[in-house]
Order: sequence, then C-alpha cells, then structure tokens
Amino acid sequence: MLTISVVIPIKPGLVPQAAGRIAALGWPSGQYELLVAEGTSPSCQRNQAVQQAAGEIIYFLDDDAMVVPDALQRLARHFADPQVVVVGGPSLTPSTDTLLQRAIAAALASPLGAGGVRNRYRAVGTVRRTTERELILCNLAIRREAFLANNGLDERLYPNEENELLDRLYKAGGILLHDPGLAVERSQRTSLAAFVRQMFRYGRGRSEQTRIAGLNGLMPFVPLFFLVYLLAVPFLQSPLLRLPLAGYLLAIGLCTLRAAVKERAASYLLLLPLLFPILHISNGLGLLAGFLLPLKPQTCYNRPPVTIRHLTP
Repeated sequence: MLTISVVIPIKPGLVPQAAGRIAALGWPSGQYELLVAEGTSPSCQRNQAVQQAAGEIIYFLDDDAMVVPDALQRLARHFADPQVVVVGGPSLTPSTDTLLQRAIAAALASPLGAGGVRNRYRAVGTVRRTTERELILCNLAIRREAFLANNGLDERLYPNEENELLDRLYKAGGILLHDPGLAVERSQRTSLAAFVRQMFRYGRGRSEQTRIAGLNGLMPFVPLFFLVYLLAVPFLQSPLLRLPLAGYLLAIGLCTLRAAVKERAASYLLLLPLLFPILHISNGLGLLAGFLLPLKPQTCYNRPPVTIRHLTP
C-alpha cells in the first residue's frame, strides 16, 4: 500500500488549519501522515520535513488549501507507474471569495494574464505529461526517493524553488503529470497591494531561478520586455512603434470581455483592465529586481530553527 506524507509549512505562531480540514475528508489513517513545519523559510521547512517523513510520496500542501476528497486515490493511481516522479493539479479560487479575488483569479487563468502557466489556476483537459509550467507547490506530490536523490529544494529560492527542482527532475528523465481533477481550492490575495507583492515575488523568483539554473526559454521574461517597452514609449517618434501598445490594449479589451461573459460578471469590465497591467508591470519589476539584487544565502543557516510536528490523522 502506498504511503503518503502530507507536508504543510506555516509561519511561527499560526494555528494549522490543515489538520482539521484533512481529518474531515475521512482518509484512512494508515495511508498517510501529516507533518506541519513551522518556520520562516518555506524551502527550508519543506526540506527538513521531508527528512523526517516516513511516506514514499511527499504531498506538499499549503495550510489554506482545500483538497479534493479523492486526492489519495488519485495519487495512488498515478504513482503506480514507477516512472512517474511528480503529480500535481491546479489551485482554484473558491466561489465564496470576494469580487476582487475572483477577478484576480480570472486574470491569472487568462492567456493574457498568466499566459503559459495559466493552467496552474484552472482545471482544464485530462491527465497529461507536463513540465513545471503547469505545476504549483501548494498542490504537488513528489516521490521522496527522487526528492532526496536530487537534493530537494534549493533554499536560496523562494518562490520558484519548486520550478527549479521540477526542471531537474524532468531533465533527469522522470515523468511529471498534471491532473486537473487533483485540484485544491485556495483564496486569492485580498487586496491590490498584496497582489502586486505576489506578482513581484513571482518575477523575482523566476530571475533568481534563471541565475542559478540557467535560461529555460524566453516566455517567462515577456513582462520584463514589456516593461522596457513601456518605459521607452514616451521617446518613440514613429507612430508604428506604438502599435504594440495599441495591440496590448486591444488584447486587454478582448480578454476582459471574454472573462466577463464567461463568468457572467459585469464588474470584470472595470476590474480586469486594471488587473492585467498591474500583473504584468509588477512581474516585470520583479524580474528586473531578481537579476539586479544579490541572491539570498542558504536560508537555513540564517533563520530561526524549523519545528516539525507530526499531527495525528
């Protein structure tokens, strides 16, 4: 029988909500264990929790992630293939979230918003082989043996620590799967300021990942190119050079209209034209900062100790 260790990092002093949520799912207690890692460095917390885990499969979740009831059964089916080293699914936004949160979710799930990584935020298609572009750490299962053999998460990275590890596992020949049915529900940021910080961190993390692991395609850097273009627009003399900006505004209009009709939310007509530029500019600034600022040191040596708690299922 496959054994699964659920690993959840939390900040110091927080009361973990995950234990009660997972217990309510009625999973057989003999098939999984729950480890809560308390600390201030998520990469370090996860690494240390995996060291203490007993399961063959490590299932990384966030404390606020609401898991589907059949998650264990889905993981058991997928990992029956010994070549499969990673299985993940999307992070969806609850219908109970505020209007702003649901608009943020619509922006992230749009081809103009999160682009090639939008499947992290929407359930579409069937189970398929994938890359790090469709996987997200708040809902990600990895074989413990493969995790340890590849030295786990690089503790200089947060965020994007999972993307760098997934790239290594993929290049080593392991199969990565995306299962749209293996979804979690997790709320989006509750304010525009929090959304800006999130997108900035994502951009910075991508640049830092590139500095550590090398370039893996130019698509993630489109927001940086867009930022440079926006800064240059006031100095462009030829009207033709302003056509890309007109095309961008047209794309915003079309994607906004599509999302508003799909979700039957007229308020998106006001929110999304604001959220798309915020997303791209914040991410572009983060990409720039990630290239210019020094890399973080190995965090475990400069942070308070991590506390691992085994919670009874």
